[in-house]
Amino acid sequence: MLTCVNEPTFAREDAFSNAQSGQIRERDVSLQKHDLVHEFPEHRERIHALKLNDNHFARLFAEYHETDHAVHRIESGAEAATDERLEALKVARLRLKDQLYAMIKADAA
Repeated sequence: MLTCVNEPTFAREDAFSNAQSGQIRERDVSLQKHDLVHEFPEHRERIHALKLNDNHFARLFAEYHETDHAVHRIESGAEAATDERLEALKVARLRLKDQLYAMIKADAA
């Protein structure tokens, strides 16, 4: 009976070569969550205040969080979706982030 003792080595070599080429790093970056406080850490207090005092901001913030969570679930493989669905969610997340950032900046003025 023959056994292949090199199988684990091949897997390690593939992982190593992928890491060297940046493939693993790119995948890890895409799996990062994009919660608003981490996107704009310098506005942490303002975001908190707006969530408490501005119903429209709070609603958009909740929608942004839900959309970001959906994107993360798809990218991590926990949920299946078409490429078109994933891209639509990413576009929606970006639009919401733009709206929220505009509101944060307006509140700062």
